[in-house]
Amino acid sequence: MKKKIVQLITLFFCIFCAIGETEKDYYSYELEKIEGTAESFSQVWSYVLQGYENTFNDSFPITDLCYFSADVNCYGKLESIPNPSKFSSLDCRKHLVITCSSYSLTHFILKKSRERKELIEEIKKASLLYDGIQIDFETIPKNDREQFHSFLKDVRTKIGKNKIFSVCVPARMKTLQNDIFDYETISSLADYIFIMAYDQHWSTSVSGPVAGLDWCKKISSYAVNVIPQEKLVMGLPFYGRSWQDNSYGKAWLNSGINRIVRENKAKVKREDTIGCFEFEAKVKVKGYFDDAYSLIEKMRSYKNDNIDKIGFWRIGQEDPGIWEWIEIKK
Repeated sequence: MKKKIVQLITLFFCIFCAIGETEKDYYSYELEKIEGTAESFSQVWSYVLQGYENTFNDSFPITDLCYFSADVNCYGKLESIPNPSKFSSLDCRKHLVITCSSYSLTHFILKKSRERKELIEEIKKASLLYDGIQIDFETIPKNDREQFHSFLKDVRTKIGKNKIFSVCVPARMKTLQNDIFDYETISSLADYIFIMAYDQHWSTSVSGPVAGLDWCKKISSYAVNVIPQEKLVMGLPFYGRSWQDNSYGKAWLNSGINRIVRENKAKVKREDTIGCFEFEAKVKVKGYFDDAYSLIEKMRSYKNDNIDKIGFWRIGQEDPGIWEWIEIKK
């Protein structure tokens, strides 16, 4: 027994030392000093992914936890519905996020049909485990605008007024004609609108910030004029991206193969009759990321627009220093 106690003490000591060393050596660059005090918000939303529940800490200042996600399968049925009991000790509202991952599948379930009715019934049943339902459909065919809006209306009606209903929308800086994600229309159908103010630049675009400060200011300036303040939640990114100037990990035309062999002076040989070459190349990599310094600048910008609800994508990707700069209004 005594030996087991000693082993446990030793284990805890090693874990403690490892954690201390990790925190000490976490940052690999010189941090910018953040002036002022923590910012207070009436609501702080954030996402946690299935399989990554251990990245969440009960001490995080969060009012609304979005569990990602229950996805619509090829038959129009909900699958992989996460169980919120994993967060039963957490004193915040919990929302089930509903996703649909392709244009054709989204078109299929938005049509007024038996499958649509059954899906909405499944959403209602799943909502019984949660405080709210969030619709995050990002692949909607342009001709399905009215179908999407009627779908949102039907979900809102079906889950009942005692459940919170929120919808994710992409970033906008102005009103677009026949926009699927028309802010005014959707805000009339939902309790909250979560603006995904990120992916200004993405994996296949030119390099640039995931969410530049000026870009975010334009989005929030527009949003506050078309979405009621009590419904607006401004999203911020925890993640970063990097780009490289030359990517060789893809399929090539024969002319392209000959070009890169020639440019890199590679020697071609045969493996089982198939042409084969090998060379080493230097690539230039450029990356952009948000940390506590850049995030607090965005949060203060939103506060200047009288926005008091923010959200983050997603837990586990963040600079851990951000949490000390956020407070929940009493």
